[in-house]
Amino acid sequence: MTQQKHGSEITAHWLFKVCICVFCKLRLWVCHPAKAIFAHVVLALILACLIKQQLQDFPIVYLAKSLGLDSVGFGYLQTIFGVLQLVGGYIFGRFADQFGARAALILSCASGSIFFLLISFATNIPLLFLSRLPSVFMHGMPGAQKVITDMTPPSQRAGALGKLGLCFGVGIIAGSAMGGVLSTKFGLLLSTLNCINRVLTPMSSSAGTSQSGSLFSIREIVRLMKFPGVMEVFIVKVFAGLPIGLFMIMFSIISMDFFGLEAVESGYLMSYFGVLQMVVQGLVVGKLASHCTEMTLLRLSVFVFAGVGLGMALMRTVWHYCIIAVPLVFAFSMLATITDSILTKAVPSSDTGAMLGICASVQPLTRTVGPTIGGVLYKQFGVSSFGYLQLMVNLGLFVYLLKSKIPLGEMKSQ
Repeated sequence: MTQQKHGSEITAHWLFKVCICVFCKLRLWVCHPAKAIFAHVVLALILACLIKQQLQDFPIVYLAKSLGLDSVGFGYLQTIFGVLQLVGGYIFGRFADQFGARAALILSCASGSIFFLLISFATNIPLLFLSRLPSVFMHGMPGAQKVITDMTPPSQRAGALGKLGLCFGVGIIAGSAMGGVLSTKFGLLLSTLNCINRVLTPMSSSAGTSQSGSLFSIREIVRLMKFPGVMEVFIVKVFAGLPIGLFMIMFSIISMDFFGLEAVESGYLMSYFGVLQMVVQGLVVGKLASHCTEMTLLRLSVFVFAGVGLGMALMRTVWHYCIIAVPLVFAFSMLATITDSILTKAVPSSDTGAMLGICASVQPLTRTVGPTIGGVLYKQFGVSSFGYLQLMVNLGLFVYLLKSKIPLGEMKSQ
């Protein structure tokens, strides 16, 4: 019964994949600025898939346990997933530069379909590990960001990326709500429809203008990092969100042990985060981006992150966490949006996909090293250790941003 439930939930993704592939074709065939609202509807569907994918972590935990995989083995499973995402982020970005955003999004959707199909057939531990392999190309968010950066001028990029975050909030709420209903209605028929759609999808969309023929090159990564301000901003992006990333990796355990939440209550908490994400990204980020410089907003997000760290160190109940979540979501959303905007404007337009791929590798990097570091922090020092680490790291970064003069240039199209 449990495995049947896992299978029915996973099949819900296939309908989303069909919708994404169809709408991607329509949207990118008719690239007109007046159709921007249509693009955001498509991206909302994409991100609904992405957040539903994240919600599958909980069923996969139970599936792994039912197959006899212990906590150490599950750690290996998550590490493999993180490494694949880490390596695949840059490759996916280069693919988007060379073959176009449409082809990249279809590749991501196809990989996601294979990923969940393999999970539904995972009746033993080797198949469970094998199911993680397609995740190397599951990067819908960088693909969506590539579409946005191609469609918007640099001066409007931060606001547009903020609206993309609004779609992410829609995905958090709608993805979890619709997935269960759709899974009970359509079942395995969705996989057949998705396969037919992929076969009929023409791949002759406009390609990017990247000059490099290689999808993965250390030399290309180093070249991008040498552009003015890129390395400095990327370091801030990685380390500012690292402590809260460690906390979120351990949150499934913390929610049960520290907050005493059941699975349903954790779902409500996720929906609450989704609402906050929608409000912040839709109403706040764009407004601030139009009135303040990007460096000012970067410093603001790091400073708020430091305050969030102090609050996390002192929190004792889930209600405290709900209050802290407001500045947390603000800082997290602002940091992600502003750094992505700065970094994509600092490199040539032919390299924006690669740059977004590198940015997308930050989370997989945290997922790779996070379980070990987060587990030690939680076991040895408790929940407050995440808050103190967040406070110290971001105070240091804030002082660095105040004293340093990071050159924020804007590359012209090449």
